[in-house]
Amino acid sequence: MGHGWQGAVLKLMRGKDFTFTVTGAEQVTEDYRRVHFTDGGLLAAAGIHPTMWVRIWFENAGKPHQRAYTLVDPDQEAGTFSLEFALHDGVASRWARSCAPGDTVEATLQGTGFDAPEPRPGRLLVVGDPASLPAVNSLLDALPGVPATVWFETQHASDEELPVRLDPEHHELRRVPRRDGGADLVARVKAELPGLAESDPYVWIACDTATTRTLATYARKELALPKERVHALGYWRAS
Repeated sequence: MGHGWQGAVLKLMRGKDFTFTVTGAEQVTEDYRRVHFTDGGLLAAAGIHPTMWVRIWFENAGKPHQRAYTLVDPDQEAGTFSLEFALHDGVASRWARSCAPGDTVEATLQGTGFDAPEPRPGRLLVVGDPASLPAVNSLLDALPGVPATVWFETQHASDEELPVRLDPEHHELRRVPRRDGGADLVARVKAELPGLAESDPYVWIACDTATTRTLATYARKELALPKERVHALGYWRAS
């Protein structure tokens, strides 16, 4: 499958292509699926960093369709990792539901990059949802011992069962049901974040694009946090 104009642009931006092979899958909840892969040489070529992601290519009515996914538990020596899919009615979700061992999928590495904040923050303030859960977990793993407050937006009852990697001694999880297109999450974070932002925080926001933009602007402008201590990336667009 060709990658169309998007693939051509990524090539010009020095994107590197790989082929991943499915080795298995597990249904984490009824709305969340984890698929296991061999990496086609990705990790040996690129190494590993926190919240590392790749662009996966799917076929949609004969046309290329790409989505970004964070690597879960990458093992450079074994050349393996997993991807997690928050399931909905979409091309990527349909593929994740039906894939089987031996199936392959093409991927492009371009655009990923993240350095753990230095000096270490006094507290992590994290806003995420099921789509960004793998990145949330990767971030928490990368900064062991740093106190963290996580606002986690949920859409399904089964999201209560999702595996957020919390250290009970250092991490606090605040679940927020999604209502009014993310407005409840925005209101709650704005109400609660200022009281936690006095401890040399690092703010990491990754949910739907509109919510991410609103909260990032709030953290940078209204709370006057340094831009290097606020990381924000919209993971999906609300329809």
